[in-house]
Amino acid sequence: MNLPVDADRLRADIEANAAFGRVETDDADAHARTNRTGTEANREARDRLVARLRDAGLDVTVDAVGNVLGTWTPESADPGAAPVVSGSHLDSVPEGGIFDGPLGVYAALEAVRAMRDEGVEPDRPVGVVSFTEEEGGTFGNGLLGSTVATDELPLDEALALSDGDGETLGEALDRIGYRGGDAVDAATPTDAEGAPTTVDPASWGAFYELHVEQDTTLEAAGAAAGVVTTITGITHCEATIDGEANHAGATPMDERTDALAAASEFVSDVERAANEIVASSSPSAVGTVGSLSVAPNATNVVPGRVEAGVDVRDVEAESMESIVDAARGSLARLERERGVETSFERPFDVAPTPMSDRLREAAHEAADAADREAVDLHSGAAHDAMRVARVADASLLFAPSRDGISHNPREWTDWADCAAATEVLAGAMARVAAGDP
Repeated sequence: MNLPVDADRLRADIEANAAFGRVETDDADAHARTNRTGTEANREARDRLVARLRDAGLDVTVDAVGNVLGTWTPESADPGAAPVVSGSHLDSVPEGGIFDGPLGVYAALEAVRAMRDEGVEPDRPVGVVSFTEEEGGTFGNGLLGSTVATDELPLDEALALSDGDGETLGEALDRIGYRGGDAVDAATPTDAEGAPTTVDPASWGAFYELHVEQDTTLEAAGAAAGVVTTITGITHCEATIDGEANHAGATPMDERTDALAAASEFVSDVERAANEIVASSSPSAVGTVGSLSVAPNATNVVPGRVEAGVDVRDVEAESMESIVDAARGSLARLERERGVETSFERPFDVAPTPMSDRLREAAHEAADAADREAVDLHSGAAHDAMRVARVADASLLFAPSRDGISHNPREWTDWADCAAATEVLAGAMARVAAGDP
């Protein structure tokens, strides 16, 4: 089964979405947008998606955390059967690209439209989902909507998360009209007591997410699509190093307890630990100290305190633990050798997540039928599919990224590549929607 997609229609959807939160740049090749949850741009993007879902004949649900779900239930489908759902997210990082997230949402919609255009009669409903706050940075650490929907974070705790100005997620969703479906005349899921709740991925028969690769494997291979075998695990750690702030001119070098000098060794130790893991056991492992907060942060003051943010990822949980253990060991050494005091917390931890073999096989079959090359690879970034995979069969597909650039205005996936990967997605969804549970 080969399902041709309308490349112009898909492009028009992505370009229209890119206007919400557009950021002007001096680079003619750059296409930037900032679309944070709860902003006017975010409301506009959601409003357009709801309209496009309805235009395609889908029934729309908006849940209590703002996840948007459109469902197509043709006459051929058993309305009680577990649906096949696909989607991603509409929010972005500050000055991010136009494909990260929206490609997956609108490719899912285009897949449904392609099925309808070709007269496909699936045995089960087919859905399109947009998850809230995938990127993080405004409310929580990321993957928020899918985390709540899969019961890994209580709804009330998610709604109580606040942004830098003290506004909660619940307040932000209320303000833009997306805390449930009332404001946009859409259904709101409820629990047994009638209280608003979230969409339920545990009830889905399958979930596909199409995303830009954010690396160069597909570009180097000349492949149309990537079929992800495993999504990397990700751990965020917070290390604090306390020394003693003192006058930069009047404090002798041998009398200092410099927190930043100690932190510089910590950064090197984390990098060294990751490189050792790469060399010895897991080439996909990475360890990054990506943020430093220095106090009092004055040129003429010996730094007294440093807070460091650590990111550790791999498809092997054991290698992640080794890097985290090395980070802890580095802090212990710094206490002994430099006289600083340290603390270490691990507030965010997601294990590596393998994707469904059944859904991967369907994706490869769809690629073959469309005469598109698809290759297996792993994902070095976290995606909503890894949350859904905890409760349902899930698969992550990739489209090529030019030069591997993402989270950047120069992020780019050629329109022909968007359409080719969407063709693979559509064929895979149609196969699974016509198959057994």
